[in-house]
Amino acid sequence: MAFGRLQRARAAHAMSEINVTPLIDVMLVLLVIFIVAAPLMTSSLALDLPSAEGAAPSRAPAVLALALDAQGQLYLDEQPLARRALAARVQQAARADAQTEVLLRVDRLVPYGQVAELIGVVQAAGLSRIGFVTAPAPQDAEPAREPTLEPAPAQAAPRIRP
Repeated sequence: MAFGRLQRARAAHAMSEINVTPLIDVMLVLLVIFIVAAPLMTSSLALDLPSAEGAAPSRAPAVLALALDAQGQLYLDEQPLARRALAARVQQAARADAQTEVLLRVDRLVPYGQVAELIGVVQAAGLSRIGFVTAPAPQDAEPAREPTLEPAPAQAAPRIRP
């Protein structure tokens, strides 16, 4: 048994290499998440709703023809109708026959919000069968494109003299 100095181990040195294994694990998890989520984030659905090819309209026992033109005027069976009277007329038709089908014709320039409000009024009155009337798609020609709205040309501001 030697009675001498206890030998100490050398002082721990700082690790000079970065451990990249956890970083690689995190990056692979993120890659998998992005691969799964990428198809959900893109929307490549191009809609051209006003013209469509479809089957002939069904023959419902009772039909209510409702139209909305570009100026916002409502027509019920080709007769002008005030918006205030719409709910009463639709409720009357629903009381007569709950299976009444509403054929909705809307000008393509009418904003979608107005169409949604119109559908809401019809459904609140008790009718749930709503059909959208569209123009048949042309067979040989390209689908019609919406006219683009160009901004009005900028006008020069009037000069004010002191």
